Amino acid sequence: MTTEENRPTRRRVALTGISSRAWEHPADRGALTALRELRGFDDVVKTFFGMWNERGFRLSFLAGSIRVDHRQYPRVYQRFTEAASTLDVAELPELYVSQSPMIGGQAIGMDKPFIVVTTAAVEKLDDDELRALLGHEIGHVRSGHAVYKTIMMILTKWAASLSWLPVGALALRAIIVAMFEWWRKAELSADRAGLLAGQDPAASLRLLMKLAGGGDLSQIDTAAFLEQAAEYESGGDLRDSIHKLGMTAWSSHPVPVARASELRKWIDSGEYARILGGDYPRRDGDDNASVSEDVKAAAESYRQSFTTSQDPLVGLLRKLGDGAADLAGTAARGARSWASNAGRTRRPEDDDPTTPTA
Repeated sequence: MTTEENRPTRRRVALTGISSRAWEHPADRGALTALRELRGFDDVVKTFFGMWNERGFRLSFLAGSIRVDHRQYPRVYQRFTEAASTLDVAELPELYVSQSPMIGGQAIGMDKPFIVVTTAAVEKLDDDELRALLGHEIGHVRSGHAVYKTIMMILTKWAASLSWLPVGALALRAIIVAMFEWWRKAELSADRAGLLAGQDPAASLRLLMKLAGGGDLSQIDTAAFLEQAAEYESGGDLRDSIHKLGMTAWSSHPVPVARASELRKWIDSGEYARILGGDYPRRDGDDNASVSEDVKAAAESYRQSFTTSQDPLVGLLRKLGDGAADLAGTAARGARSWASNAGRTRRPEDDDPTTPTA
């Protein structure tokens, strides 16, 4: 009998009427708000909505992938319906399985987003891990991430030939850098959605471990993996801090150990348990949600991250600065400056975000 067959069945709490605000990371909403404030961003969005929709993307998967339903990949479809039911999503997005040796998934589209997962995810994830991955992608769709991620995919892939856009080259670079920052924060939100969909913290951590090291966990230990995360966050010296900036400046996803650490912190904060207990924002209150409160929450999230970070560079900035606000500004300006310099030698299109990743 397999490990999965021996694992006890967990009864999941249906989160009736849950709003995407329940799982959205404050920095996700804050980064998206800042992105919308960038000069030229509205023009970019209007241009893409005027010229593009998801039809071309959908046709490519309709032609070369497997559309999932009760007849095709029924196991995947069952996990998909379970994740959607738990998050109270009545209308399922289309779901495709695409050939790839890498575990991953993505949400694509502007008007009617759809979800794609890879064959490796189907083959290497057990039911609980697969449910968490599908919940992650449903979270992207429910949070409205797919629209901006689709624009991001096109921008980064074709940036060199997008001179026809109604913004200058510098403005376009600023938009791309800001979109990468937002995208990384959006992944943290979707990780929370995946956890809420599966309601199995161990499975969500196993998913991230498999994203980092493949499908075989027989020789991998969860505690050791979280120790890796702690070492990544606080270990080394200033040289390591610079390397971290280089790793993330043009990356769409936080590294798996960082995602595991963030998810663990969210669980430990008690927020996950409160949501399962029924204390969460409802969709019927979305129209009354305060944008200013979202911005304040994002600012507080960044402040706390800066204050509590064990990164050597951040620690040095705290010692040199006169106050938390000045330090945070210094750190942000330094990161933007580094990203600008890095962009002169490394093009955004060198990282192809169309490669499916969870």
